[in-house]
Amino acid sequence: MQLYDFTLSGNCYKVRLFLSLLNREAELLPVDLPGGAQKSADFLTLNPRGQVPVLVDDGQALFDSQAILVYLARRYADVDWYPLDALSQARVASWLSFAANEVAKGPGQARLHVLFRQPGDLTQALQRAAQVLELLDAHLAQHDWLAEGATPTIADLAVYPYVALAGDGGIDLAPYAHLAAWFSRIRALPGYIGMPGL
Repeated sequence: MQLYDFTLSGNCYKVRLFLSLLNREAELLPVDLPGGAQKSADFLTLNPRGQVPVLVDDGQALFDSQAILVYLARRYADVDWYPLDALSQARVASWLSFAANEVAKGPGQARLHVLFRQPGDLTQALQRAAQVLELLDAHLAQHDWLAEGATPTIADLAVYPYVALAGDGGIDLAPYAHLAAWFSRIRALPGYIGMPGL
């Protein structure tokens, strides 16, 4: 198994974290994003979108961090990580979408703007981030885990990185006590690993 990776990418980190929680090893293949390696012809044969992460397992290239989490959960994880019942799967899917949309366009975009000097509307990203954090904090006031079960799921792993890294975008996480408690629960999971900024 190989993971085409960029250390500072929260999306790559989601995959590294889940692999570690599953006690599974992958060869990490760094991709020079600042140098544009993700747009090279060779890389585009793996992922035509020109993005990391890409996971290669049994000769199959998989891309999109949320899709990779689903794959790893189904192939290698205990069923609790991606439950089989319809209601739980719908809840997980909702949070995977939230990670790819609201979180990416809020705290994720603010981090890109501040940390990596990417163009974008920082004011709008910060407004979206505030909405994301308030929603999450209110939800986590009622539930230990995002999909509302007794154990974490891939929903938690999908949402966690860019929310926990919000400080890189100049966002103060101190007001969100329920988020802080959720971070602590995730960091207490056996096999947890961090990344720069966490």
